[in-house]
This record gives sequence, C-alpha cells and structure tokens, in this order.
Amino acid sequence: MPYESARDQWDAGLRRLDEAPAGQLATLERVTRAVQAQLRRELGGAFTVQELVDRYDEGTGWVTDLAVELAPEEPFAWDARLVGDAAFARYQRAAVDYAGGRRVNR
Repeated sequence: MPYESARDQWDAGLRRLDEAPAGQLATLERVTRAVQAQLRRELGGAFTVQELVDRYDEGTGWVTDLAVELAPEEPFAWDARLVGDAAFARYQRAAVDYAGGRRVNR
C-alpha cells in the first residue's frame, strides 16, 4: 500500500475519533493509546513511515483483539478503522522521516 493511501485511512480514523460521542471518548482514547503503545513495542524508537505502512499492511486484526481485551463490554471501541487508524496516524509523527504533516524523502 502506498503511504498516501495509508495516511488517508489514518487521517479518517482521527476524524472518527474527533467526532465520537463524548460518552465514548475516554474508552476510545484508552484503546487508541494502547494500540500506540503496542506499535512502540513492535517498531521501537527509530522507525520509518514505510515500516509503519508495512506493519499496517500486515493487517489490523490484532487491533480488534486488543480492543476487545481492553473494553470487552464496549463494542464501539472495537472498530479498528477508528482506534487503529487513529493510533497509526498519531504514531507516524514519531517516524524518523516524518516532518510537519508530510513524509520526508531522504
């Protein structure tokens, strides 16, 4: 998947998170942060945008599994297109080749 396509999906996840009902926001944020933490464990401190895209390309079933584990009684939080994509969008900001909303070609 090209980075631009992944970024579009990730940005849509952030929009979904921003538009979530206030009563769901705390749970959605908790799950999103847990997904980010898992990405940090997997990719480490120094990673590229392409490595993040590759991880995304491997699938997001693990995101749903994590969400169900963390919020078993709150199925609204199981949507990987929301919590997963938002987490990937946020985590891309830590990539070594990401600067101010765009990928830096080196």
